[in-house]
Amino acid sequence: MRVVIQRVKRASVSIGGEIFSSIDAGLMVLVGVENGDTPDDAAWLATKTASLRIFNDDAGVMNRPVTDAGGSILAVSQFTLTASTRKGNRPSYIRAAGHDVAVPLYEEYCTLLERLTGRPTAKGVFGADMQVELVNDGPVTIIIDSRLRE
Repeated sequence: MRVVIQRVKRASVSIGGEIFSSIDAGLMVLVGVENGDTPDDAAWLATKTASLRIFNDDAGVMNRPVTDAGGSILAVSQFTLTASTRKGNRPSYIRAAGHDVAVPLYEEYCTLLERLTGRPTAKGVFGADMQVELVNDGPVTIIIDSRLRE
C-alpha cells in the first residue's frame, strides 16, 4: 500500500458538484492499494499515519502527531498511486489491486485510523469520480510505502 499524506489547513471531497466530506486542519491522505497488499500493510500504515509527527509543537518544531494537534483525517482511495511509468509515457496501473481486495484494505486502514486517533476518519467513495480540494499547510507532503517500511 502507498499513501501520500499532506498536512492541510482544510480539505474536502466533492462528488457530482456536492461536498461529500470535509475536514478543517489535519491530514489529507491519498491511499493506493496494490496487488499482494495485506491487512498487515493497512495496520502498519495506519499506525504510521496516526503517529507521524508533522505538526508544530510550542517551539515551532514538527514534533506532534495529528491527534495532539487536534486535527482530523480525510482518507481518499486513489488507484493511480500504484502507477508504473517505467515504459513510455502512459502510466500502467497493472499493480493496482482489484475492487475485491482494495476496498476491504482501504476500509480497514480507515477503521484502524479511527481506533488509533479516537476520531472519525472522513472518507471519499471508493471508485467514484471525486474532486479533491485542499490547502496544503507548509507545504508538508510525505509519501509512505508499506513494502519499503521507511
